[in-house]
Amino acid sequence: MKYIVVLGDGMADYKLPQLHDKTPLQVAHKPCIDSLAPLSKVGLCKTVPDGFKPGSDVANLSVMGYDPHDCYTGRSPLEAVSIGIRLRDTDVTLRCNLVTLSDEANFQDKTMLDYSAGEISTEEARTLIEFLKEHFDNDTLTLYAGVSYRHCLVVDHGAIGHDLTPPHDITGKPIRNFLPKGPNAQLYLSLMERAATLLRDHPVNRARKAAGKNCANAVWFWGEGTKPRLENFQTKFGKKGAVISAVDLVKGIGILAGMQIIDVKGATGNYDTNFSGKADAALRALLNGTDFVYIHMEAPDECGHQGDIDHKIFSIEQIDKLVVQPLVQGLLDAHEPFRMLICPDHPTPISVRTHVADPVPFLLYASQTPCSGGADRYDEDSAAKTGLFVEHGYDLMRLLLNE
Repeated sequence: MKYIVVLGDGMADYKLPQLHDKTPLQVAHKPCIDSLAPLSKVGLCKTVPDGFKPGSDVANLSVMGYDPHDCYTGRSPLEAVSIGIRLRDTDVTLRCNLVTLSDEANFQDKTMLDYSAGEISTEEARTLIEFLKEHFDNDTLTLYAGVSYRHCLVVDHGAIGHDLTPPHDITGKPIRNFLPKGPNAQLYLSLMERAATLLRDHPVNRARKAAGKNCANAVWFWGEGTKPRLENFQTKFGKKGAVISAVDLVKGIGILAGMQIIDVKGATGNYDTNFSGKADAALRALLNGTDFVYIHMEAPDECGHQGDIDHKIFSIEQIDKLVVQPLVQGLLDAHEPFRMLICPDHPTPISVRTHVADPVPFLLYASQTPCSGGADRYDEDSAAKTGLFVEHGYDLMRLLLNE
């Protein structure tokens, strides 16, 4: 038996007047997934426990079978592990976004224009981070380059307990009311102000401005945490697992859980990602000894943050056409029995452009024991109508593994 999670990050949504009071999931043409719905268990699941912010860190931990109450120590440490940073027990990590702020002279008067600096390329970002390292790094602070706009600051013997707002939560808002608060707030603010001065006229930003792109003219710290620990996935569930994702957060969870990380050429973390390559890599792994594959697609989430309805619908359709359909067909052709879970980690509604903690629709299909009367199709309303509700996100994994 093979086991697959197809995770469409942020795929669930609210009904939109632009879509005639429907959600992107309801509008998207997804014939393969919808054909599975009547033969599957379909319902809603609470992936974000009470008391936790609805981040992809907490929600993906839940879907992967881990109770955040037992293992969550912050978002940035998970990303740090994927980047290759060897954390000490005394380290505190912060996510460091390259962002685009407005041009006011006084830093605190600026507005968050773009939390991703125009989806800056990894090559450009690395150049900027290496430049900032020359000015930031010391005996206490170390800046590390990651992927695209996502980077990491490590503070030796740092303090925790800061109030740090994710930049994607304040797109279009003045930053004054969202600046760091807590023990090291003044240090973090001073670094942010210094970065804004250093990056203003950097050659990378001059070139981006000339090309009509958003400049990476500032950094933003958030997602603090300490060294994480996860129980080995194979020890916990008895399955040899692999993770396919373009983002360091999910890769970091996989690494900590002792799973294989499968990199796919052309995987970008957005709607231009190599969907087909992810499906091909998953199928190869499953047919060559891997029991379980977690396929993570960031695209719907990024489109939700950007308020991009058309590309969110497109991303869902690509997941159906280029990931789910070939996986189902490939496993059937190989006469390989399988169980597949399809779900988001959390909703990222277009109307609010950030994560919410609402329960997510899930679909659980078993090739050998299909259900009857699951749901007419897969979307938020159809899942709610079945009456099936899973209170704890981490129980989805046991349902998938049929434990």
